[in-house]
Amino acid sequence: MSTVLKLTERGLVKPPKFLPNNIQYETIMGSVAYGVSNDLSDTDLYGFCIPEKETVFPHLRGEIPGFGQPIPKFEQWQEHHVLDQSAGGGKGRTYDLAIYNIVKYFQLCMENNPNMIDSLFTPRTCVLHSTQVGNMVRENRRLFLHKGAWHKFKGYAYSQIHKMNSKDAPVGKRQELVAQFGYDVKYAYHVVRLLDEVEQILTEGDIDLQRNREQLKSIRRGEWTQADILSHFERKERDLETLYTNSKLAHAPDEVKIKQLLLDCLEHHYGSLSECVVNVDAAADTLRRIRGILEQAGY
Repeated sequence: MSTVLKLTERGLVKPPKFLPNNIQYETIMGSVAYGVSNDLSDTDLYGFCIPEKETVFPHLRGEIPGFGQPIPKFEQWQEHHVLDQSAGGGKGRTYDLAIYNIVKYFQLCMENNPNMIDSLFTPRTCVLHSTQVGNMVRENRRLFLHKGAWHKFKGYAYSQIHKMNSKDAPVGKRQELVAQFGYDVKYAYHVVRLLDEVEQILTEGDIDLQRNREQLKSIRRGEWTQADILSHFERKERDLETLYTNSKLAHAPDEVKIKQLLLDCLEHHYGSLSECVVNVDAAADTLRRIRGILEQAGY
């Protein structure tokens, strides 16, 4: 049973009605997944669900794209700061939840969005719920990786540097970090983490989220200065630009294979998709066979 379903049954969250019983994959993210913390008091959960067939294939309900009032689409459901006071042996646990439509999830993974990619490469111990569909996607996770990851991960690293260097007054726990270390070490460790992950992608076509955990822990302990982080980023950026050029990884995702994986997942969940999609290759092959038969018959 997924965590979202458990929270729903207890009235702690109110997701769309279809969602709790159709979650296919749910995993812990954040510092626990990266191996830099064992504290589950604040838990980030990511996952994906399969909505009703008519949501994925709107033509089944008579919708014509571009005509009339569009029916609202379901792409994701998020809820933050959900407190479960009974969790953790009565110590309580706060959840940040993000569950995506499988189609949106596949698209973001195909674009190598770092958060989505990371959610497929979390340690098995972080996976809280996975159906056969969830297992299918996770087993094929390397299919989503391509050289375009460099641009995505670099962009995210830049955003973390911008936040780290921001002069805006920090709030909450980040205020405590700045007071203790002189700068926000949480943003800093994400910079180094993102660069390490994309290096793994470009060299190995794979990711081990916890491979670099000891270095990340040292940053969180304040053993790196802010200048150290910036120097590391400048050096790694140059190295990774060269690695990107020389990487043998595909330049772009294999959309055909990824689409087939998506269709396989949907068919496993819904049953036959014959009323939903037309296999263009199969239809063309059938026409060729009919034409051949007619030609042999002298028509």
